[in-house]
Amino acid sequence: MTFHETVPYENSFLVEGKTFENAGHVSRQVKTLLQKMKFSKEVVRRAAIVTYEAEINICSYAERGKIVLRVTPKQINIEATDEGQGIADIELAMEEGYSTATPKIVHMGFGAGMGLSNIKRFSDEFHITSEVGKGTHLEMVIRT
Repeated sequence: MTFHETVPYENSFLVEGKTFENAGHVSRQVKTLLQKMKFSKEVVRRAAIVTYEAEINICSYAERGKIVLRVTPKQINIEATDEGQGIADIELAMEEGYSTATPKIVHMGFGAGMGLSNIKRFSDEFHITSEVGKGTHLEMVIRT
């Protein structure tokens, strides 16, 4: 697979919620795809981080979700949509260290309250919308 054969590229990945059995699977697939497309190590690393954090949030808090990867020569768009509890206070949820993780999630090593702030930090653009009782939608852009 060469870069010119694969760009533009789009794929969607389903994420099962309320389980950590396959957590990290989508972010590994995204990382491998971007490496094969010959993006820089830094771009691949940033895309893998934001995908992983979004995926873990779906695994932790939602019934199910979907991550969509769209790649062009100039940017990588990652969109994560879930059907879950939603976020009541987005501003509070964006604070480093704030978490609503259950003791079970924390015991497994997740829920440190860094997910959304890491997504924002490693994205060139980040947008979040959420509706309590419906779910959350994240849009991340990484410029190449």
